[in-house]
Amino acid sequence: MVDEQRVDRASRVVRASAEAVYAAMTAAEALRTWLPPEGMTGRLDRFEPRPGGGFRMELTYLDPGAGRGKSSEASDVVEVEFVELVPGERVVQRAVFASEDPAFAGTMTITWSLADHSEGTLVTVAATGVPEGIAQTDHETGLASSLANLAAYVEP
Repeated sequence: MVDEQRVDRASRVVRASAEAVYAAMTAAEALRTWLPPEGMTGRLDRFEPRPGGGFRMELTYLDPGAGRGKSSEASDVVEVEFVELVPGERVVQRAVFASEDPAFAGTMTITWSLADHSEGTLVTVAATGVPEGIAQTDHETGLASSLANLAAYVEP
């Protein structure tokens, strides 16, 4: 079951241009580096940065004994479609987890918005259609962690 009213959010000012941030959101090696939140690593199995394209990422927990994975005890596999790519402004994705657990079923829409800020770029991420098995607090913490990784990746 998905709560259609729920919106998980995070934002951060990144000390880099919107163009540099957008480039990191649409390049395979960059995405593999910054998207996995703290405590996880990522592996891309395919990557097509165009509307209608997308990527498949396997996120693996560094502590595999924790048993928190959606696809296996130690991993989350997610299929992501690029819905919209607006250079320097926005990336919209649809994400589906590979999971047999119905609590993780459904298609989540993730919108990454970029806005000019006096110190660089304000990056805001909003997720809707989040599967009920993903706790909002945990998800927002993970999104904030990914934004911190993004900042570390693109800031000079």
